[in-house]
Amino acid sequence: MTTSNVTGGPVITLPTAFGQFTTQAWTDELTGVEHLSLTSPGSRAVAAEAPLVRLHSECLTGDVFSSFRCDCGEQLEQALQLVSEQGGIVLYLRGQEGRGIGLANKMRAYALQEDGADTVEANEQLGLPVDSRDYQAAAAILHQLDLGVIRLLSNNPEKRDKLREHGIEVTAMVPSVVPARAENQRYLQTKRDRLNHQLTQLEDHGIRQS
Repeated sequence: MTTSNVTGGPVITLPTAFGQFTTQAWTDELTGVEHLSLTSPGSRAVAAEAPLVRLHSECLTGDVFSSFRCDCGEQLEQALQLVSEQGGIVLYLRGQEGRGIGLANKMRAYALQEDGADTVEANEQLGLPVDSRDYQAAAAILHQLDLGVIRLLSNNPEKRDKLREHGIEVTAMVPSVVPARAENQRYLQTKRDRLNHQLTQLEDHGIRQS
């Protein structure tokens, strides 16, 4: 069970291009990092399935500036659309830029990638962890929202495993599939081949695992 202490703020209504969400800010009292939950009951009455949950790591370049170097912005839009339709929550996790290395270090990693490194190699060359994200606060928020049984919208089995360690039952992994682009093809291949992400869209485009 998670030991993180999170405090929720007031619940407000947030109308968006994807529908209307119930929104709440959360503060991780251990780190001071603030997160945001966007919840929708969905268009169906009472779903027989567990609610759909997306844990979305903050990505300024993708989420705000629509960078094609990653698939983050498109995954966020897809998650908001699916949660609006099916019911569940998008949990926007701040402080996780660049899988936890921060914005400035992500830019340094990008520079190394332009010289030929993949995303894993770039972090290693900088002496930084490949992925330092932690999901204790995310699990604590889900517990407070009474979402102890969920379907997880993700291609990353580690997210499922970490949530289970903190007492969240994940009944299914729902793939987050967005089309690959020429600009992010190597990035996606690295996530699949070196980080064990389940990216079926690459095989659909004839890009086999090495």
